[in-house]
Amino acid sequence: MTQVKAMEVEEIPAVVAKRPPPTPKAIIHLKYGKNACYKTEEVVESVQTGCPGLSFLQKGPCFYRCSLQLPEFSITSEPFKKKKDAEQSAAKLAIEKLGIQTTASDLTMQEAHDELVSRISYLFSDEVKFLSSLHPLTGHFKQTLRKSEGEPHGCVPAPVLAAYDSKLNNLCKYINPKAESNILLTVELIMGAARSCDSVVTSEETFWIWKQTPYIQEAKQELLNKNSGFEEDISVEALYIPCSIEKPIKRVSIDVLSNGYYMDAIAQKLGVMDTSHVLVSRIVGKASSEMRFYFSAPQLPLQVDSTCSPSNAKETMDTDATLNARACYFSGQEIHGDAILAAIGYSWRTTDLFNENVSMDAYYRMLVGRLPDGGYKLSRDAILAAELPLKFTNRSNWRGSFPKDLLSTFCRQNWLSEPEFSSVYIDESGQSSEILETCKKLKLSNSSKEVVENGGTGDANGVESVGQKGTFRCEVKILSRNKDLIIVYSPQEAFRKPNDAIQNASLEVLSWLNRYFKHLNVSTEKYSSGDIHGIHVYPHTIQKEFALCLSVQNAHQDTSVYNARQSNGFQRCTSVGPQCMNMYSKQNELQSFHIEGQDSGVYPSSGYLACISYSISIKQAGEHMKELLEKCDEFEFEIGSGAVSPLLEACVTQMSINQSACFISELPPWHLILAAARNQANSLSLLSMQDCWLEYSINLIRATEPMEDRMEQALFSPPLSKQRVEYALKHINESGAATLVDFGCGSGSLLESLMSYPTSLEKIVGVDISRKGLTRAAKVLHSKLNANSEALTSNTSIKSALLYDGSITVFDQRLYGFDIGTCLEVIEHMEEDQASLFGDVALGFFCPKILIVSTPNYEYNPILQKNSPSSQEEKEEDKTEFLPCKFRNYDHKFEWTRKQFQCWASDLASRHKYNVEFSGVGGSGDLEPGFASQIAVFRNHQVNQEDHFLRTEEMTNHYELIWEWDNNCKSRLSL
Repeated sequence: MTQVKAMEVEEIPAVVAKRPPPTPKAIIHLKYGKNACYKTEEVVESVQTGCPGLSFLQKGPCFYRCSLQLPEFSITSEPFKKKKDAEQSAAKLAIEKLGIQTTASDLTMQEAHDELVSRISYLFSDEVKFLSSLHPLTGHFKQTLRKSEGEPHGCVPAPVLAAYDSKLNNLCKYINPKAESNILLTVELIMGAARSCDSVVTSEETFWIWKQTPYIQEAKQELLNKNSGFEEDISVEALYIPCSIEKPIKRVSIDVLSNGYYMDAIAQKLGVMDTSHVLVSRIVGKASSEMRFYFSAPQLPLQVDSTCSPSNAKETMDTDATLNARACYFSGQEIHGDAILAAIGYSWRTTDLFNENVSMDAYYRMLVGRLPDGGYKLSRDAILAAELPLKFTNRSNWRGSFPKDLLSTFCRQNWLSEPEFSSVYIDESGQSSEILETCKKLKLSNSSKEVVENGGTGDANGVESVGQKGTFRCEVKILSRNKDLIIVYSPQEAFRKPNDAIQNASLEVLSWLNRYFKHLNVSTEKYSSGDIHGIHVYPHTIQKEFALCLSVQNAHQDTSVYNARQSNGFQRCTSVGPQCMNMYSKQNELQSFHIEGQDSGVYPSSGYLACISYSISIKQAGEHMKELLEKCDEFEFEIGSGAVSPLLEACVTQMSINQSACFISELPPWHLILAAARNQANSLSLLSMQDCWLEYSINLIRATEPMEDRMEQALFSPPLSKQRVEYALKHINESGAATLVDFGCGSGSLLESLMSYPTSLEKIVGVDISRKGLTRAAKVLHSKLNANSEALTSNTSIKSALLYDGSITVFDQRLYGFDIGTCLEVIEHMEEDQASLFGDVALGFFCPKILIVSTPNYEYNPILQKNSPSSQEEKEEDKTEFLPCKFRNYDHKFEWTRKQFQCWASDLASRHKYNVEFSGVGGSGDLEPGFASQIAVFRNHQVNQEDHFLRTEEMTNHYELIWEWDNNCKSRLSL
């Protein structure tokens, strides 16, 4: 494969890249996504040999046949020489069967009307091929044969034709685009066309259409052969959706007699006298569910123009009629008055009448699924436990649907256009070139170089990495159905892989939308002031497109429970998240989670892949009621990614493997509870939320270390992390240091390790910006320090320990002049300019006598990654010939070579009058490629240090004290 370097702009002639028409597979994917399943089988044809007298057959050419399985039906292609041709053929056949319009029609309005008339004539004909097919309308036509003598022949309501025949629907939308959302307009266009059809008869007062003449015997027999009925009466559970959003949803039963028509039963339940006046929506929810809204047509006079020509076709929906906001939201169509949501009808899959109960939880799961974070919750089947992650780390650690798929699904479910992704490749010199994602192979003129799409994995939608040191950015546009801009995200961060750029950009947009949906009362003017973290919002458009969505979601947000919880202090006594850390008043509140089991000493921290089993139940004070809402025997998530609720993650980070824990939490929004409740949703919907809470029970099954740690452990014994601790310990003992500050202490691994060795330290301090990490550090240090102080003999001489929340690039006078400072494997998690800033602040302001800084040696990565016990999935993800070795951790913003690190450290030491020496752990400094972890030790030998900060700035405390321990008062927290 040829490497591609970025080309100068002037070298590329101006070329307008035309977007190729979508392939049949692309169209099917757009409609069904992962629900479309292609199965290709080899077909071997045998041929007679050319030798006379031989009776055996010779193997002929190899062909392939593809079977496409869709929720509605399956279809098989003819044999083809190539697999991809067979797949495209199967997709094309499915498109034709579904009546999907693949190209822009060049019909005139009159021709479209004539096509509509012709289609109606065909549906009401004696065509045996149609009547013997699995078309859903054939089940309705069979119902007419059960009518008594004297009834019209093949009498079917026009709303049924509009709902079940996609070709009729597409023609109506072509004649009048408003028919896409206006069901009544579609029905009237069909009625108008039917009046122009000689073979059918229409009613002037209703929406019935029937055959002019009886079915011929062959056609009648074909319909009678269909098993579209049922032997016994059936009762189907459905939901009654009142027009008023203030009224609750109710359960109803639709009773269909064995010899009856289910549309008659629905009409009766709606209180509609004539079945033809029951309008039917498109399918909502899963395509295989046959779940639709049924409602009464507004009482409006019909158009009586017998021709109903396209020029006379007009919208007749009464704009003053009351819209059913909830039904409109789910269907994307105008639905008026009360409606019934039912899963009953004929489908492409079978001739039998499909029926399925629609429960309360099914409705609320649909509601949750249309939220920006709802798709992720449903993909994890963890509505209460899961949260939309804050960052996309890598494919191997991600669980659930990928961000790009989630964003596309969100746009489809909210009736927006598909999101547009524009990937840009940036070479080492900073030159950028756009990559057309729709092009499989983009050839640049005047060059033999190619940019090739990465089609190797199902979720990689970008372009295979090109160049050795280039990066990728991805811009995302969210547009309305009319192509009006809603959101444009232009990221500043670049990624080494195109797929990472796409997934991270998608997640950023989803996260912004999630915040927007959770703050329904915030004025859109807030978003009109310009870009917010790369997000540019068009307030007028977003308000217009999400108005209905937000009104429905807002109606289901019962805020009274939150007011009740806050007024009685419920949050203060149950949560240990960041929002209430400052509420601790007693030392044992650090152990507010009830944790049981032997402490194994292995605690999952940031980057770990934790696996838990959990159950979540709802309980009510003073009652014996306890209902299980959600349960999972094995649930994996990455610590620090925000993939679960903050309380759940905070609890897990304080547990060790094989321990169990339980805690209680305030109630989330009520619609999440009903969506998770499944079988209990109907009873819980009647329950008062007063004095209710959630009870969590958790078991930590296993915790997989980050890839960086696994790589190091596979090659080094003891692991590099322990070798770094021993290296720091050596300098502590040699210097006789009494005070130590650990910059970027995380979950306190270094501070904890120091408890196991005899040292001269009397005071230790940790600083980090992660509250969760500090919480875990506080628990561990609290336990070990108290145990040591109570023991008769102790290795430690530590008298006090403190943990601060703050950035290590900001000075706090309380940490000035410590004997020794450590910053082990921290700076690579910062941007390079921030790492340089830390060096200046550490040596120029904090001024420790000794500062030890370690960071990965990038040159050692090939050795580590060669010996890494990577999974096959991880190997596939990074399968590329052109990229240099990947970083050791997805969160590393950079990794330096020895030369880069030494230049940085030497320049820093020179400017701040420190001496610096270089060493490391893992490997040998005398052999290539040096140490695996490179270390710089800065020493300040000046006896009289002058604090530049004290001479130029007022002394201030920028850090927040989170936890404090001393050997007299034990643990306490600053309030």
